[in-house]
Amino acid sequence: MKAKRLWIGMLGLLMCFLLCGCNVLNDIFGSDRYDNGYYDNGYYDDGYYDNGYYDDGYQPYNKSTTASNLISHYIDVGQGDCEFIEFPDGQTMLIDAGPAESGSKIVRYIRNLGYDYIDYIIATHPHADHIGGMKQVIDAFDFGTVYMPNAETNTSTYEKLLTTIKNKNKKIKTAKAKTKIGNLNNSSYITVETLAPNGNEYESLNDYSVVLKITYGKVRLLYMGDAETISEDEILKKNYDVSADVIKVGHHGSATSSSQKFVNRVKAQYAIFSLGADNDYHHPHTQVVNRWKKAGAQILRTDEYGTMVLTTDGNTFDIDTEKE
Repeated sequence: MKAKRLWIGMLGLLMCFLLCGCNVLNDIFGSDRYDNGYYDNGYYDDGYYDNGYYDDGYQPYNKSTTASNLISHYIDVGQGDCEFIEFPDGQTMLIDAGPAESGSKIVRYIRNLGYDYIDYIIATHPHADHIGGMKQVIDAFDFGTVYMPNAETNTSTYEKLLTTIKNKNKKIKTAKAKTKIGNLNNSSYITVETLAPNGNEYESLNDYSVVLKITYGKVRLLYMGDAETISEDEILKKNYDVSADVIKVGHHGSATSSSQKFVNRVKAQYAIFSLGADNDYHHPHTQVVNRWKKAGAQILRTDEYGTMVLTTDGNTFDIDTEKE
């Protein structure tokens, strides 16, 4: 009889757990642990967590095997710009996020590298082909600091980005020449410099572009955003060191950027053009491509080679391309 009473008691406890178990688990883990829209009605339906999330074809590197390297990813986003940088100490940086339709691709790409946190996000300037996908990225990741130039526009893309940043309880730090980016310059072996913008008022939003130079040991990388010749001239007048082994060419190879004197000063081995195939702007312009070629640079275009990944140990570097 004692054993029978014990068995009946256990059955009662089991039924109680089945009926009330959800409430018990919710008390421990919270009621929204898997059903708050983040996994179901939100990003999942937008493709962030679809079946191809961790296997969308091109998976260039595993960060666990490249910890001593600096890796710069020039992500093919069509007619736009996006670079993702892995620093040797594990910190990460996103420079621009292409047009709106590229947002989910960028999220998948960064997730495939094994990251769920971005230390620094830099929106070089508020044009849609540079910040269009950034709202989705900011929605999907936790992140550190956002840097933007002191340039405003009244487009819905720009306003939605500001709202998204505010909703994450983050503030924007103004980026201009000589702005300190986090603690990335703690080592004498690596420096991150902002070279522009140097002025406060420009007619073109492009000239507000944040220009970055990253130096890792002997290897120098330059990221121009959409900076045009006005910004280039200001950089040269300041006598900033723009010499670089690899440059992400300004304004997708437009004739409004890459002046002859600027190209001569950079002396790049590789010039990377980020653009869409058969774009309406006829980028890159032939004279700009030839200008970089005559200066000794090998031309790499995202519309021809797809995403490119530069890996350096501070002494030498390699560039792998998605397409041959």
